[in-house]
Formats: sequence, C-alpha cells, structure tokens
Amino acid sequence: MNRLQLYRLLRANNRLSTRRSPLFEQSKWAKALVFFGGAVFALYLIIYGILIAMSADGYAGMMVSMMPMILVFDYLFRFIFQTTPGVMVKPYILQPISRYTAIECFLISSHLSGYNFLWLAMFLPYSIIILIADAGFWAVLTELIGCLLFIMLNSQVYLFFRTLINRNVLWFIASMVFYLIPFWPLLMKFDTDTFAKMLDLYAAFGRSGWLLPVLIVCIVVLFFINRSFQFRYVYEEISKKKERALKHISQFGFLNRFGLIGEYLKIEIKSNMRNRAMRTRCIMSLAMIIVFSSLTAYTDIYNSTFMTNFWCIYCFALFSVTSLTKFMGQEGNYWFYTIALLIPFFIMLPAVFKGKFTWLMMLAYMSIAAGLVHFIIFQLAVYNKQTIPLQLKVTNGSNFENGWQIVIEMLALCSPGIIVSTGFVLVGETLTYILMILLGLAFVIAHPFWIRNIYQRMMQRRYENLEGFHSTRQ
Repeated sequence: MNRLQLYRLLRANNRLSTRRSPLFEQSKWAKALVFFGGAVFALYLIIYGILIAMSADGYAGMMVSMMPMILVFDYLFRFIFQTTPGVMVKPYILQPISRYTAIECFLISSHLSGYNFLWLAMFLPYSIIILIADAGFWAVLTELIGCLLFIMLNSQVYLFFRTLINRNVLWFIASMVFYLIPFWPLLMKFDTDTFAKMLDLYAAFGRSGWLLPVLIVCIVVLFFINRSFQFRYVYEEISKKKERALKHISQFGFLNRFGLIGEYLKIEIKSNMRNRAMRTRCIMSLAMIIVFSSLTAYTDIYNSTFMTNFWCIYCFALFSVTSLTKFMGQEGNYWFYTIALLIPFFIMLPAVFKGKFTWLMMLAYMSIAAGLVHFIIFQLAVYNKQTIPLQLKVTNGSNFENGWQIVIEMLALCSPGIIVSTGFVLVGETLTYILMILLGLAFVIAHPFWIRNIYQRMMQRRYENLEGFHSTRQ
C-alpha cells in the first residue's frame, strides 16, 4: 500500500469514525451552524476582496501587502475551527505502519482543509477585478497562488504554536510576538508614511519571482517540524507520563467561614488550578480579554458606539461562556464565576481611564453577565451529556453535543446586545444601562430559585444524561 492509498484509507476511516460516534446525530446541529457561519464568513470575505481590489489601482501585489494582517485574523480563527492532527492520529499510533505515516497524512489533510480554500472567497474576486484592470495574467495568477500558499503556511504555523500552547499557554504570547514581526516598521515609527512604505515593500515582494519559492520552502520546513512535534506530544499523552508531584497544597482556609458554599468554591478553584484543560481555557480567556481591552483602550480601531459596547460585554461574557461550555463535565459554581467577573472588570479599567468605557457601562455589563448571561449558560446543565478529559490536550477534540447547546450559547452571547440595541432606540443610553443593572441584579438575587429549577429538570433527564456520559467516557 503506497502513501496515497494509505492517505485515502485514513480519510475514509476518519469519516466512518465520525458517523459511528454516539454523538453523530447531535453533531448535525453543529454542522448546520458551521455551514451557516461559513456562508456569512465567505460573504464578508467577498466584500473585503472587492474593497482591496478597488484600492489596488490595477496593480498586482496589494493582497500580498495585506497578508500580515489577514494572517493574524486567520491564526485566531483557527483556534475555533482547526484542531491538531493528534486528535485523528491517536487510534493509529500502535498500528503496524510507520510511526510518522499517519502524522504525515493528516498534516497533508490540514493543507487541503475546506477552511483554507474558504479564503478564495476573498482572493478570487480580488484577482478577477485586477485582471480586468489589466494587471497581467501571470502576475495575477502568481499572487493568487501565493496568497493561498500563505494560508496553508499559516495552518502549519498554527499547528506549531498550538502544540506548544498545549504544553504551556504562555506560548500564545510568543505567537503574538511572531505575528508582530512583519509590522516592525510601524513599531519603530508609527505614522501614515511608514505604513504606506511598509505596504509598498510587501506589494513589491508579491510581484517578485521570489514569492512562490520562498513560501514553498517555508511550508516544507514547517511540515517536517510539525511532524516531529505532533508525534512526540501525542505519544506522551497516550503513554500517560507521570505528572510531577505537587510541592504545595493550598488549603484556602479563608473560605471556611462560608461553610458549604466555601467548600464548593475550594473545589472550583482547585479544579481550575490542577486540571490542564480547565486551566488553559481560563488563561486563554484572560489573554483574549487583555488583547481586546488593550486594543479598545490604546487604539482607535474600535471607537464606534457599537464596537465599544460589543467588546465590553464580550470581555465580561467570554470567561464564563468559554469555561462553562461543557458544564457538568466539570464543576460549575455560580458564585465562583460571578466573583470571577471582577477580573475582566479590573483588566478593562484602562479603557475607562482612557474614556472608551464609562463606569455605568461597566457596571451594567458586569451585572447583566452575572445575572442574565449566567442564567442562560447554566441551562447547559440540563442538556450537556458529554464528558471532557481534564488533562488530555493534544489528543482531545472539542465538538458540540446538540442543538440546544448551540441555541443556549448563542442566546448567552447575543441577548445583552439585543437588550442594548433595543434600549438605546427606546429609552436612550443612560437609562438602558440603569435598567440592565436592575435586570442583572434581579437574576442574581433570584439565583436560588432558577438554580433549583435547573436541578429539578436535570434530575428528570438524569438517566439519559448518564448514558451520554458513559458512552463518551475516554
């Protein structure tokens, strides 16, 4: 059996394993949502492709000059859409085939993923417009292929950093530094002329004959680096190497005064400190909050009323929504996640001092997150029935369970925005924030009643949920 035949066999086996999964029927909801989101994303890409082409003045290279910015967004999007090949390689580690063969096949599949080719929705309209503007057929074709190779190269860069981030989340900072390298002229001198010269430099590289050879060499080099990384770390997880013993055990004695609630708070804190999956989600959420709040506070990118409100509620809701997506697969303490809202509150204080956020706005969104958002997201306790490995990282894939989970998460993220948009139109900004504070506090005060209701509904479904936990246990 040659490599091509093995590649086709592994692809077929992966599709069959998905269909045989007990969660296949439930995943159809997630697939429908992914297709809808992909269509909306493609529409935005088409619009941006046309806008970039209109600013190119009939010359090739403009899209290449924009690639440093495009690759940053592509890298961040891949945390949502792309997993490491280790998720698919795990069943084949002990099979009688070359130990790198399965890794190679799945690395190739990462180059040919549908997400990579989705970016053609931006590149093709751009190429057609500048071709009509007489930019030259070969120049346009070279730039089109080069842009697609940039995206494929970025998939390898993502796999490289994602593998390291799975080991230590601080590598995320290193990855952001790496993506800032193309912007070094702006870091040295931030003005319009420097930005224009930087774009001209990268556009000239896009028109040169070095574009395709350099990209191909980089892809090949990263391919072999990722092959070594993926096998090493996947094998470590499968062999379950012994973790280092804890040198210090925190007792959190100050929580004893709160009785039973204090004991549950201890469980939640220790779970987030000891379990790698939970700890990584928390740190990643906080890192994203720092990034978005810093962009809002220290740049003029998000100066509009809509964007400042969007990022304010997003930063408050991100931590809870990210951590509680698999609620009941881990401990979930209402007061822990309510008190944790103080963390994004303090992180976003620079935006308040810069005049981007107001104190009333911050209090309104923190209240609505503690009350309404938590009320919605805690409904997942009734419908979630999938276990999560708390220590496995590289070999663990994340997926949706059912349609209710998707609906609940969308409501948790969208409901504050709907309230704000409606309130601004009907009663104005200040009164809307006051009403949001009152609404959030009402849900916080009433939390014993709706948590009891969640418990009663969960007990009615306990046998169905337990069956799901057993069938998805790893």
